[in-house]
Order: sequence, then C-alpha cells, then structure tokens
Amino acid sequence: MSSHPANVPASIRTPCIKVCAVSGQTGLCIGCGRTLREIATWGQLSDAERDAVMESLPARLRETSPAP
Repeated sequence: MSSHPANVPASIRTPCIKVCAVSGQTGLCIGCGRTLREIATWGQLSDAERDAVMESLPARLRETSPAP
C-alpha cells in the first residue's frame, strides 16, 4: 500500500536547494528565488503554474544577486 493519498502526487518538482532564507530586501528565497507565497502554495499549484514559476527563477536570482 502506498503512503501517499490518491490525490497527492508521489513527487513534485521543486527548485528548492535547501538554502532556505528569505531576503528582507527582495522578499525572495536566496536559495531558489521563490516568494514566501510561492513556497507556501507550491504543493497546490498545477504543473503548468509550477513550470511558469520555475522558468522565471534564474532571471529573478540574477536580478537580485549582488554584483561581483
């Protein structure tokens, strides 16, 4: 018997890299670039919604990273 309820996927793709800290300046996680709302609702988003967020993350992280 599976330990997952029938209506919950066994695994959900996530950009989380286990560096979880939200910047007070940007409101984004410094590890993955998501907002607190996105992190909190990640499991309820559709695959398409998660894909759209994930597509935007590299640009978010570039824009908020300090210049070298």
